[in-house]
Amino acid sequence: MGKNNITSLTLIGTIKGLKQKDFSEEELNNAYFERIAKLNPKLNSFLEIKKNSCGIPAAIKDIICTQGIKTTAGSRILSNFIPPYNAIVIQRLLENGISVIGKTNCDEFAMGGSGENSSFGPTKNPWDLNKVTGGSSSGSAAAVAADLCAFALGSDTGGSIRQPASLCGVVGLKPTYGRVSRYGLIAMASSLDTIGPVTKSVEDAALVLDWISGGDGYDSNCHPERSEGYKHIFFAGAQNDKLIKGLKVGVPKEYFGEGLNPKVKQVIEDAIKKLEEQGAEIVEVSLPNSKYALAAYYIIVPSEISANMARFDGIRYGSARVDFGPEVKRRIMLGTYTLSSGYYEEYYAKAAKVRTLVKQDFNKAFDPPAGGVDVIVGPVSPTTAWNLGEKVDDPLTMYLSDIYTISANLAGIPGLSIPCGFSEGLPVGLQILGKQWDEETILRVGYAYEQSTEWHKEKPKI
Repeated sequence: MGKNNITSLTLIGTIKGLKQKDFSEEELNNAYFERIAKLNPKLNSFLEIKKNSCGIPAAIKDIICTQGIKTTAGSRILSNFIPPYNAIVIQRLLENGISVIGKTNCDEFAMGGSGENSSFGPTKNPWDLNKVTGGSSSGSAAAVAADLCAFALGSDTGGSIRQPASLCGVVGLKPTYGRVSRYGLIAMASSLDTIGPVTKSVEDAALVLDWISGGDGYDSNCHPERSEGYKHIFFAGAQNDKLIKGLKVGVPKEYFGEGLNPKVKQVIEDAIKKLEEQGAEIVEVSLPNSKYALAAYYIIVPSEISANMARFDGIRYGSARVDFGPEVKRRIMLGTYTLSSGYYEEYYAKAAKVRTLVKQDFNKAFDPPAGGVDVIVGPVSPTTAWNLGEKVDDPLTMYLSDIYTISANLAGIPGLSIPCGFSEGLPVGLQILGKQWDEETILRVGYAYEQSTEWHKEKPKI
């Protein structure tokens, strides 16, 4: 099998190829190393490459601790930090024959929606090197899209897996908050942070979730049960034509109004029609408090950031706070202000109440006695990837790119982004949201759609 053919395989395809002895682990890793050497100088996807790795190569967002491998969180403050331990998710990957091929670029401390806030330069989109990848899991999404790894891990606080997955034309899964241990994840906003996979197929995402999920005794918010979506959906041999027959798919009217690019809207509507053709029942739903979600998010997140960033005081890690980038400084200042005396009740307390209202909107939409839906679908991003530098000096416009993803984090529910078409040559992602702990259903819907289309097989020409 040719080297390009090896690197284009999905994770499931790679596992099968190794079992059938179509290639060895050494050949697999060498093929990826050669491709990284050729393409990473163009993309700036990897910050660190681990040579002599053995196993199926995964790329890991540089905000997840890897023992003996530099972990910078995209920040100069941690430019020489080498963790003495592995995050729980890394331990679990190693137990399943996965190796860390390298650490991927990200917005500094995961603060950003474009991949441009890294202290080590922006990641570039494999579909157009003049475009952003989305963030903050920019390097992970670009690495998967460019076939530089079998799959990757990212983190999602307000859309940071789903949005870059959408803009790069790959699959991105944000699990339910508490499904995957955060132990070893460098914290941004602790009540929202979630680790999840970025993959070449929905089937791959289900398998990786099964590997990394479950309690560990370190993260008190982590649910003890492991996910079994892969076994239930794929080992059971579910028939494609019956996967979503009779399922109720909710379409929120608030996600299709002003601000959504008309061409992106058309791609999403076509994808929803495809679900209907497969037997799903399409139902309009309302999430009335979603219009307040963005404002609440950008009060809650900076507040938690201001607390989490206090550890970087110039003593513990040997770097001064002057080394923080502008976005990190901006969010620390915003958070400190909203938590300060006289402003806590005015800002943070109200934002927390809005968060509850957002969660209640989803509960109502999913509520079976009220004829609730099984999943909710819509756009991931209001636009396709924009030009590098286009929004860098306008933080408010940049924040608006998260408008369709942050509600899932506020509510703690799972979300999936899958490729569903192109607008002017750039990928568009369909977002599938589900009930808490029900990753199985969103994966089933995503898999059914994926099997009936060819979008996930499209590759950038770089």
